[in-house]
Amino acid sequence: MASAPFAGAASAATIGVAFADDDTFLKLLRAGVEDEASKRGDVSLTVEVAGKDADRQMDTLKSFIDHKVDAMIVNLVNSDNGKAVSQMASEAGIPLVYVNTQPINAAELPRRQTFVASDDEKGGTLQAKEACRLLNGKGRIVLMMGELTNPAARRRSDAVAAVAKTEECSGLEIVERQSANWKRDQGTSVMGEWLNADVAFDAVLANNDDMALGALRIMSLRGLPMDEIVVAGIDATPAALTAMKTEELDFTVYQNASAQGAGAIKAAIDLIAGEKVPPAIDIPYELVTPANLANYVE
Repeated sequence: MASAPFAGAASAATIGVAFADDDTFLKLLRAGVEDEASKRGDVSLTVEVAGKDADRQMDTLKSFIDHKVDAMIVNLVNSDNGKAVSQMASEAGIPLVYVNTQPINAAELPRRQTFVASDDEKGGTLQAKEACRLLNGKGRIVLMMGELTNPAARRRSDAVAAVAKTEECSGLEIVERQSANWKRDQGTSVMGEWLNADVAFDAVLANNDDMALGALRIMSLRGLPMDEIVVAGIDATPAALTAMKTEELDFTVYQNASAQGAGAIKAAIDLIAGEKVPPAIDIPYELVTPANLANYVE
């Protein structure tokens, strides 16, 4: 899947953009990248989606380098490829911006490289603390995780576990945890397995909204007392905000895809211009509850 392959005015900066996949959040992230590029008018994008195929993504990046793009924006399929990607870009003299997925070498990026994202530990912490508050510090949690190879899934999940060990939330117990790979249908399947196994729980915390919505689907079909169970996700996707409006989803945590995308374009342009860019650019997470929902709904 590509857009405007290596096309544009001669004066425009050419940026190769490589996405890991096209799930709900990454579609919003892509829109943020493309909207910012469109606003500027001096940027020509080539966008490729790897379909979670790390080898395919590496081939895409080699093609970007062969075509001498002015900069690359990369949402990694596999964070472990960070060192190799950084080396490729550095040797080619091409500025590199990682977006959303943290590369394994984030702490030691070469010059003219940066990482734009939201701090997943903070996102998981916000989610867990709000669940703790709603449960009055005591309850059984089932934790639905993203892909286990993805650092965002690990950091969000670890943050939930860390909150459960704090004094004020020590009454929380994680009774089950399983990956549903960021997918809504897998969220439904995992929740179905837990229900079939008679797992008792007071809260469902999912690493993203799609998995939470998938869990809600089968919980509702099975007739669970939804007013007695806390269900929360992360991202604040349009579907999740709609579920909050109908009082199905209790809360979510906003990951600003638009700001991440815009930040990636801005960082790439600054690096092309030779300006100094920090090695990490944080786009803060925000807790979305019924009290402030109106601020996030158009």
